[in-house]
Parts: sequence; C-alpha cells; structure tokens
Amino acid sequence: MGKALRKLGVLGGMGPLATVDFLQKLIEETPATRDEEHLPVIVYSVPQIPERPPAITGNGPSPLPHMLEGIYTLKRAGVDAVAIACNTAHYWYDDLLREGGVPILHIADAACRALANEATRVGLIATGGTIAAGFYQQRFAALGKTCLLNSTHEQHTLVGPAIGHVKRGELTQAHALATRAAQGLLARGAQGIILGCTEIPLAIEFGQSAVSAHCIDATRALARGCVRWWQDDRD
Repeated sequence: MGKALRKLGVLGGMGPLATVDFLQKLIEETPATRDEEHLPVIVYSVPQIPERPPAITGNGPSPLPHMLEGIYTLKRAGVDAVAIACNTAHYWYDDLLREGGVPILHIADAACRALANEATRVGLIATGGTIAAGFYQQRFAALGKTCLLNSTHEQHTLVGPAIGHVKRGELTQAHALATRAAQGLLARGAQGIILGCTEIPLAIEFGQSAVSAHCIDATRALARGCVRWWQDDRD
C-alpha cells in the first residue's frame, strides 16, 4: 500500500467570503497541472461563531467552543493539519492547538515569512482584536522590525468600516477605505504592510491601487504555507 494521503482542514466561516478567498488562493498557489495534483481539502465554514474582536476585549462571548467544534469536526473527517481563514481567531491559537489535538498552521508565521529582510518598519492593518492580541507585533519584534499601526481614528473610520463593507459584499466602498488606511501607513514610513485581516485583501484587491505593491496578503501567505506543508509530505 502507498503512503496515506494527507488532508488539509480549513476552519472558516469568519467570514464566508474570506474563506472562499483563501480557497481560491490555495488553488492559485498550488503548482498543479491536473486535478489530482491539488491539495485534498476539507472545509468547515459555519458562520454562526461569535464575533472575535468583542470577545478579546471582554465585550462578547468567547468563540472558542464554536471553533473547537469545527476543529473536532475536521479531525473526525481525517484531516492532518488545519488552516484558519481568520487572523483574529489566532488569539485562541494555543487553546485550539492544545484542545483540538491537530497541528494548526499559523497565519502570522506565514505572513512574516513573506517579509523582505530589508524592511525594518512594517505596517499592520488588522482588527482591533488582532492588534490587542499582539501576535503579529511579537513576531515583528523577534525579527527586529518595528510595527506601525493605524491611528485609533483611522481604525474606527477606515479599517473597521472597510471590514464591515466586505462582510456585506460592498467591495467598492471597502476598497476606498482600506486603500486610505494603507496610504496612511506608507506616509508614516512603512516599508511594507501586512494585510492582517482576511477581509482586507478582498478590499485592496477589488480595485486598481498603487498601494497593493507594498502589501503582503496574509491570506495568500497562509495558502503558500499550506502548499509547502503539502509538498513537504510528497517529497
């Protein structure tokens, strides 16, 4: 008998459009010429998960039990590792890893791997929950890089509304706001910007914008990390 085929699980639904975007980028990043060369993927996309940012700031119920239900479902389906198509959900990474009992590919590790070595001032566009969680800032510091964030005003008037527009399928409005948030970071000296919310790449990519050349899409970086995981097993 040949070696068992490894399967990737995707914990999604946070939000649904971001999950589809991750799957699209997973396909785009796979060097396949026929169906059989793509990753075997099992997706759990159940959007009825409590909002992550309010839970982090103590203003909402924890999504952990719901996310663990997803992990358990994927594990029963036979996955060998999990990718989470949501940055903020990684606040619970250690709990999900410990209680879920299956390896999880961390989106921030994948995004930081894409950073240019010469970039010492890195912008981060993310939810308030992801910023409060600090897992990107910790990784930047370990790499000797300074993290630049949008101002509180920009967070409330640009980043948060852009994310909301994406969740409502209003990509034109989202693009205008997300682009302004990125421009603000570039004006303050960012040499690169990590799009650390899975809705933000959808907003930036929707229209033609010069800022996209300076951005690292954490969603695509995670997809590339999943492809590497798959190829390492096949080599």
